[in-house]
Amino acid sequence: MSDLNKLGLAEARDALRKGDVTSVELTESCLKAIDDADALNAFVHKTPEIALERAKAADERIKGGDAPSMCGLPIGIKDLFCTKGVPSQAASKILEGFKPEYESTVSQQLADAGAVMLGKLNMDEFAMGSSNETSVYGNAVSPWRRGNDDAQLTPGGSSGGSASAVAADLCLAATGTDTGGSIRQPAAFVGITGIKPTYGRCSRWGIVAFASSLDQAGPMTKNVRDAAIMLETMCGHDAKDSTSAELAVPNFEAMLTGDIKGKKIGIPKEYRMDGMPAEIEKLWSEGAEMLKAAGAEIVDISLPHTKYALPAYYVIAPAEASSNLARYDGVRYGRRAQLAQGDGITEMYEKTRAEGFGHEVQRRVMVGTYVLSAGFYDAYYNRARRVRTLIKKDFEDVFAAGVDAILTPATPSAAFGLGEMTEADPVQMYLNDVFTVTVNLAGLPGVAVPAGLDKQGLPLGLQLIGRPWDEGDLLNTAYALENAAGFVAKPGKWW
Repeated sequence: MSDLNKLGLAEARDALRKGDVTSVELTESCLKAIDDADALNAFVHKTPEIALERAKAADERIKGGDAPSMCGLPIGIKDLFCTKGVPSQAASKILEGFKPEYESTVSQQLADAGAVMLGKLNMDEFAMGSSNETSVYGNAVSPWRRGNDDAQLTPGGSSGGSASAVAADLCLAATGTDTGGSIRQPAAFVGITGIKPTYGRCSRWGIVAFASSLDQAGPMTKNVRDAAIMLETMCGHDAKDSTSAELAVPNFEAMLTGDIKGKKIGIPKEYRMDGMPAEIEKLWSEGAEMLKAAGAEIVDISLPHTKYALPAYYVIAPAEASSNLARYDGVRYGRRAQLAQGDGITEMYEKTRAEGFGHEVQRRVMVGTYVLSAGFYDAYYNRARRVRTLIKKDFEDVFAAGVDAILTPATPSAAFGLGEMTEADPVQMYLNDVFTVTVNLAGLPGVAVPAGLDKQGLPLGLQLIGRPWDEGDLLNTAYALENAAGFVAKPGKWW
């Protein structure tokens, strides 16, 4: 078999079990693809020795006949996950040289299941960004191009390296994290599947924190079946994370029947934004028709507090970030600034953070510190928390009325060019999260599924939002949508 790196998880797993291919062969194919794709800047720390060692161990395990689904499958790990002995920088200068002595729970679970780590993937610094332009490693680049245009496009953010690597077949799948859409938006931009599970479904332990009440890890894969396979391995209770749910993890793959007859799918009127491109509107309508044709009932619903979601998110997330990032002080690990004669501890903190944090991180830390300060705590932070409660209740009311899932666009546009949304107006960039942040504020599962191409030949995605802890049912609805949409487009190779 040639081009083994182009396989999905399910195909590769089945080929491994039949003995048609070995994990070492799969891994070597991916390592070659990675080495040939430096132009994408997706992999920022390559770990070929670890990969081949794990692949050999996986082949032995598969021969023994008791291998789990992920055994022997080569994947990429977002640079936000701590990986033992391997640089884990969260794409920030301030964590330069940091090699953890421990492994994050999610990456450990994947390793325990026999998955092969190919390396660490590019991302926005501390996961703050929607275009992968805030990384200390430089921009990750989408494998997609607009028509015959050579302009480099964003793969989305913050999990841009993961999105680019999966779409370009550098790995079979990748981990991502989602605080306000950082799995779903990049997945939609590059034509792959990405699921953010219910808050508490995947352990946050060992994942560098951005906003602790919003962050959640999830898989980014080539299709819905692969997402189900990888998500099952990533989930599970972890005593080291106080927000981790003590719930059994179902076999998500076994729940993929494609049968959604009688399911109620809600279409929220508040997601019809002013200025929404006609192509997104059309795709959304077509998606609803596809689900209807598959036997689902389409109902109009209202989520009245949606319009407050973005401002509430951009108060809560920076507030939590300013609290979480206070630990980067140049004392215990990571970068420490060169100090002048007579500098004290305050100067060390100031210089280290000024050198170590990029502009977007500095901006959000300042916003967060401001909204948490004594005179503004009630006016901003507490008010945003009350709005968050109302947003959560909107969803609860809709699900209580019998709706099984909610269909929305995943992004307000197709991928834009790198540098097109510059620092001049950060709010323009923040508006990219308009369809995704509500899901994080309410702690719900959400999945992005590629559903079509725009007139320039770029992928567009749809988002399905599910009931809490109901990832299996949500993935099955996504599977029905995927089957109906029949999206098979791949980027033309230019790198």
